[in-house]
Amino acid sequence: MKSRLSSTFSFVIRSVLLGLLVAAIILVVMPNLRTGTSLKNGWFSSSTPRDGRISYYEALSRSAPAVVNIYTRSIINSQGLFGQQTRERTDLGSGVIMTDSGYLLTCYHVVANADNISVVLQDSRVFEAQMIGFDRATDLAVLKINSNDLPTIPQVESTDLRIGDTVMAIGNPFNLGQTVTHGIVSSPGRIGLWNFVDFIQTDAVLNNGNSGGALVDSNGILVGITNANYQISDRNGRLQNVDGINFAVPYEVAANVMEKIITNGRVIRGQLGFSGEAFPNRPGIVVTAVAQNGPAYMAGLRPDDIVLAIDGVRLESASEALNMIAETPPGTQLELEISRENDLINIIAQVTEAEV
Repeated sequence: MKSRLSSTFSFVIRSVLLGLLVAAIILVVMPNLRTGTSLKNGWFSSSTPRDGRISYYEALSRSAPAVVNIYTRSIINSQGLFGQQTRERTDLGSGVIMTDSGYLLTCYHVVANADNISVVLQDSRVFEAQMIGFDRATDLAVLKINSNDLPTIPQVESTDLRIGDTVMAIGNPFNLGQTVTHGIVSSPGRIGLWNFVDFIQTDAVLNNGNSGGALVDSNGILVGITNANYQISDRNGRLQNVDGINFAVPYEVAANVMEKIITNGRVIRGQLGFSGEAFPNRPGIVVTAVAQNGPAYMAGLRPDDIVLAIDGVRLESASEALNMIAETPPGTQLELEISRENDLINIIAQVTEAEV
């Protein structure tokens, strides 16, 4: 009996010593256990899976509430087999709340010829929208809803968009509700009023219903109004979408167009009736064509002339010259400094309204 008790006591002592040795080793390997913080900050912490995660949640929280769903209804009359027939057509798209006074931007093709335009906010409020104006050249339209409590999209004067920047497209594709896609900028586009076809190119996916939505950067700032995806014709002449090539109107262009539509009801662009291209590594633009009986032609401008300056502003590119003229109100006279066969000549041309 005494031998059995001695054996049991010896086993307990060895177990205790072994446990203390293992505990000492664990404390050396995991020093946080000494302060009791490892369970709070370690493997079992609920916040650990988010540590180091790249997320755009905060950016989308700032921008997404200002992106709306747009539903249009049109009454179409057509001649059928049994006489004139009337049918109702509905379409959908997206829009962006630009001001707290209720001005929205969307694509013109989303709301063209609509008899009724409904705007649905992400908080489920529904408004009937009024068309303020549109610009076919940029495929933009300005809408107005009446409310004093509206979320607005974050905006900056210049987006400084670059190739490779991360962007997200927010819209209502296929009426699924607000959806976000993600990509990078392949081409940032230009920001001048005249270069209305030079859109932002991105691989952020756009589908039917995305048109007129927001393209935002990784901070949630608006950089463009989503417009369309790239399409080609197949052997049967049917249009097919091309994956990874999608377009948006640059924010600077869209904001400029919106301001002009709100002020004038439409976009008014000036023109002188000539085209040109820049010289490599030298200032000025060479005139490639002059419209017959246009303002530049009547002022004496001729092909192969080199336009060095407009109203004293030296020209570095053709797009710079065209944008300067486009921003000039019709009826304004501009002085052009030109070089013709090594002679310097100044001519005066009157800006007229461009038809686009």
